[in-house]
Amino acid sequence: MNRIGLTPHTDGDQIIIVSYIGFEESSKSFRFPISQAEPIKILLHSDTEHMEQVFVSATRSSRTIADIPTRVEAISGEELGEKGNMKPGDIRMLLNESTGIQTQQTSATSYNSSIRIQGLDGKYTQILKDGFPLYSGFSGGLSLLQIVPLDLKQVEVIKGASSTLHGGGAIAGLVNLVSKSPTDERHLSLLLNGTSALGLDASAFYAQKSGKIGTTVFVSYNLGSAYDPADNGLTAIPEFKRYTVNPKLFASISKRTSFSLGFNSTFEERLGGDMKYIEGIQDTIHSYFEKNETTRFSTQFDLDHKSSESSKITVKNSYSYYDRSVVIPGHAFSGIQQASFTEANYSQVSERLELIAGINLWTDRFTQEERDSSKVIDYSHLTLGAFVQSTWNATEQLSMETGLRLDSQNEYGSFLLPRVALLMRVNPKLVIRFGGGLGYKTPNVFTEDAERMQFRNVLPIDVMSTKAEESIGTNVDINYRTPLSDNLTLSINSLLFYTRINDPILLVPNSSGDFEFQQPEGVIDTRGVETNIKLAYGHVKLFVGHTFADVNQRYNDNSTSFPLVSKNRLNNVLMYEKHDEIRIGLEAYYFGPQKLNNGQTSREYWIFGLMTEKMWDSFSLFLNFENFLDTRQSKFEAIYTGSISNPQFKDIYAPVDGFVINGGLKINL
Repeated sequence: MNRIGLTPHTDGDQIIIVSYIGFEESSKSFRFPISQAEPIKILLHSDTEHMEQVFVSATRSSRTIADIPTRVEAISGEELGEKGNMKPGDIRMLLNESTGIQTQQTSATSYNSSIRIQGLDGKYTQILKDGFPLYSGFSGGLSLLQIVPLDLKQVEVIKGASSTLHGGGAIAGLVNLVSKSPTDERHLSLLLNGTSALGLDASAFYAQKSGKIGTTVFVSYNLGSAYDPADNGLTAIPEFKRYTVNPKLFASISKRTSFSLGFNSTFEERLGGDMKYIEGIQDTIHSYFEKNETTRFSTQFDLDHKSSESSKITVKNSYSYYDRSVVIPGHAFSGIQQASFTEANYSQVSERLELIAGINLWTDRFTQEERDSSKVIDYSHLTLGAFVQSTWNATEQLSMETGLRLDSQNEYGSFLLPRVALLMRVNPKLVIRFGGGLGYKTPNVFTEDAERMQFRNVLPIDVMSTKAEESIGTNVDINYRTPLSDNLTLSINSLLFYTRINDPILLVPNSSGDFEFQQPEGVIDTRGVETNIKLAYGHVKLFVGHTFADVNQRYNDNSTSFPLVSKNRLNNVLMYEKHDEIRIGLEAYYFGPQKLNNGQTSREYWIFGLMTEKMWDSFSLFLNFENFLDTRQSKFEAIYTGSISNPQFKDIYAPVDGFVINGGLKINL
């Protein structure tokens, strides 16, 4: 019990708001002066959503998410567990159900997908693992399908230019996947999941710290069977088999120095296409397939040394090796990407100022297995960067974050990238954030459009006639939270955003029948607003999210809508939850019409889902009904033209797998 003495500035009616970590905020009205001599008791209801303060590693700050001027969304705790139950084999569900984010399927038969933030192409989103850029360029292919969420502590999303700390590529935003770390208490998690589409996921995570040494080990086996709910003869879910092993060591050398060393490995074989071909009937009619084989290795090293109580030196390094082959009838594409990232930074924290400065070096080299020497798309990029960022508490109500980065790239020149963010606490209920900055994207052949064609007849980028894409972006975030009664709480969050990309690079056909990257004068801009509303009443919570994204491309005074973007999306979730007992959620997602690459417009559609989980002390059972009204693009139209032996696929704008049930067991020891 905490005792607090209050002395109001004026007599009369006063509203007192009481809050504490782990409990729901309470608002009470009192008339001063109070004649009662005995202390007044105010009881707070437990709020499991706020039991822990959330720290965000993507900003390299020691502040909690509530105190950072940069707007950050964190998926963590029970929310991460809920979404992880729905798709335990990959992270698409974690991201696709967030306001302003859409996972865009780029292959009708292999299931490959990319992340779109605020309507922009997936190449403008940067994916990090514990702050390391392990999923860029060629290694970004199939990444959403190969990252298993069981070992994740939280997922951090920053929307808009985030180039100060992380360099080029984060024009639309970044997603940082934060792994669990060991504690003194042993942690062992096991998950077994099966689907009505004959899929299987088996994962295990172990973590423990003993003295100065700690370790985590994550292993996963994921199996998919060829699945054709439309009965059109082609796979909506491909046949695949994947193994993942990720061990990590943590050590404290002294009271001031510690390090971690991790190794990640993934092996996968994926085969989609004609169902009869996959079943072994291979003739002139049943001959279409898409085969992907991937091998992924990466290392992560992080060394921290506290030079004083308020300052720290960090050195980090990663190396990644990615080998992938894509084979379709009459065409094969394969290559090896080797990339490294090295950084040294110094940070200092005082009561009112937090400062971080550093330098880093990226190397990225791709070597294609030669099929046609005139079309080899080898490249070798080297980028040296220096950055500084400060976060200043001007007053209790006002904080400012400023950053500046200088990158020098071996083929595309230098880039100066300023950024600023402002946090204003107007009152205990209303918080406003402003942010803006510059960004850039180094040209790369590994885009959504090239992936959609399995890189067939895609020519290398002409470095002499191409420059990096550059952007400017800004956003305003308004967050309002108030109790409506003792048991009812309302939260409203709105994000207004604008991003402009100058001279974007396009993949277009030429007179020879090949596809080449061109850079005409023009812009792509996205503007809109994301709105999230949350109502909480006891054990029942209602979430409503709306995204309005107006994305346009302008060339030669002509303006057209950017393809495969729903201008309006709705995310609705009604949840009943008793902490550590039961969880039942009903979901409804609306996607508005989308312009397609052929100039036509898709139809709108809804997706409904039901998720359930019953929990006991050390285990839980979950059962989910995803897309239970069986919304499928194949119900609206054929997903390909031509013959079954040589299908020409249309844009994928709606689900192709339809209604799928999944359920399983989670054990925590």
